Amino acid sequence: MSKKITKIEAQKHQGRYNVYMDGQFAFPVAESVLIKFRLMKGMELDAAQIAEITTDDQIAKAYGRMLDYLSHQLRTEQEVVQKMHDLHIPEEYIEPVLKKLRYERLLDDHNYAASYVRTVMRTELKGPGVIRQKLRFKGVGELDIDDSLQQFTEERQIENATKLAQKLFRRYHAQPTRRREEKVRQGLITNGYQADIFNMVKDEVEPAEDLTQQNELLNLQAEKAVKKYRQYQGYERQMKIKQNLYRKGFDLDDIDDWITEHNVND
Repeated sequence: MSKKITKIEAQKHQGRYNVYMDGQFAFPVAESVLIKFRLMKGMELDAAQIAEITTDDQIAKAYGRMLDYLSHQLRTEQEVVQKMHDLHIPEEYIEPVLKKLRYERLLDDHNYAASYVRTVMRTELKGPGVIRQKLRFKGVGELDIDDSLQQFTEERQIENATKLAQKLFRRYHAQPTRRREEKVRQGLITNGYQADIFNMVKDEVEPAEDLTQQNELLNLQAEKAVKKYRQYQGYERQMKIKQNLYRKGFDLDDIDDWITEHNVND
């Protein structure tokens, strides 16, 4: 049984309308749905048509909410899907919304990945490994990630890794030389650079060794080790001290010289 549209009035919310049939409120619609179905006063609709219109309206509402979500920054498909789940948007509306967003070029994981890599290269010192992990977490496919990372050339990696290594060398300046190098090397790896990148930048960024500082540091840590292992005697005590200082990053020759100079064997 059909009903006739008797009035269409605008809501207070822009782009939304109320449809009245046979003198009574029937359903609300978005302007896009109003236009799509060419709804007008005097038009007759049956139950199936009304169901189709209201379904399209729900999709339009979900689409509008995703436009708001995307207005702040680019998002991946996975992020948009998760947002719709968070908003409790019915599952059957998700794919139609995604399809429309893709058609409007508002949702494109390939472009998202390329933009993300460009931004990180300019504003952060993260390497390709960390970028890949971040994009994977956001649901971007491996082919899109591979393609986007091509713009992060080895030359640019060396430039960014150099800046990061300089910061790390300053952070660990009070460490023994070997330990400091290990910390910086590991810092680059943790931030997503391949291990050989450290070797490429090391000579340029590693500060000159401050022998006075290193000797003072060795003396401080060696005295602590002597006290720590005072219950041991002879060779065993010497080896305990050596192992302790070597683990802290001191050079074995420097350790032997200190032990001899301070008569630790006596």
